[in-house]
Order: sequence, then structure tokens, then C-alpha cells
Amino acid sequence: MAVGGPRAPARNLVKDPYASYRFAVKIGDANPDEKVCGFSEASGLAIESDVETFREGGVNTHEIQLAGPSKFPAKLVLKRGLAEAELWSWYQDVMMGKIDRKRVTIVLQDYSGQQKWQWVFSKACPVKWSGPEFRAGTAEVAFESIELVHQGLDSDGASSGRK
Repeated sequence: MAVGGPRAPARNLVKDPYASYRFAVKIGDANPDEKVCGFSEASGLAIESDVETFREGGVNTHEIQLAGPSKFPAKLVLKRGLAEAELWSWYQDVMMGKIDRKRVTIVLQDYSGQQKWQWVFSKACPVKWSGPEFRAGTAEVAFESIELVHQGLDSDGASSGRK
């Protein structure tokens, strides 16, 4: 038997709706501690560099390979999350033709909610929203997935001091 009664939760679920998510999203340059949504899956964190291959005259043992321009081949996809109205409003603006590209920061949090690492996407814009599938036995809310295009990705550790 446990001694001393029940344990207090590490995070207050009433005050922090993102407690069940390990990632949080911040949009723009506003308050760095203000999270716009939390989610449980992310994909599309990828950078790819084209490779240019050529043969040098007189060198028959191998081809020369040089790294070319880099690109971002995949959309950033956030799945199974909880979003504030700001994210939906941003996508509604895009649907109306008002394209406002913003910085999007994905923050990896530990179990106590402290920031451990972040990925910063520059000039991001939402391009697809998929709503949840409603099932009585699940707790999914707000959105099932949202996809964003972007023009840059920087991996920035929480303790590095870079902005």
C-alpha cells in the first residue's frame, strides 16, 4: 500500500489544456510562453538538398557529387491536437485570400511542461485543415490535422540562446 495518500499530478489539467500533449505550437513573435495549440503527432520536419553529379575528365574511378540547393519537400502536418481560435482564424483568412505568413515554433516539452527543444518554421502558412472524426468513445477535439507550408526550418535547442 502507498504511504501518505494520493500523489498530486505533475501539471494542473484544469489550467493547462495542453498537458496531455508532448508538443506545443507557438505562432508569430508574440509572447514566447503563450502556446496556441498542443498536439500529439507531427510530421514533415524535413530538409533535402539536391545532389549534382558530374564526371571529371580523366577520372574514371568515381563521379563527383556536390550538394546543391536545399528545399523543404514535405508540408508540416500537426495531428490529433487541441487548438485555440487563433489557428482557425488564420486558416479562415487564407481561405478568403488573405495570405499572412508567420513564424511557427514547435516546442518539445518534458513531462513537467518545460521546453526542451524547438523547431522554428519561417514564413509558414496553413493550407489544409481536416476535422476530427466524431466517435463517442474518443476524446479528440478541435481538429484532427492541419497542414502548413513554410520557407525555412531551423532546429534550435531551448538552451542555445538563439532566436
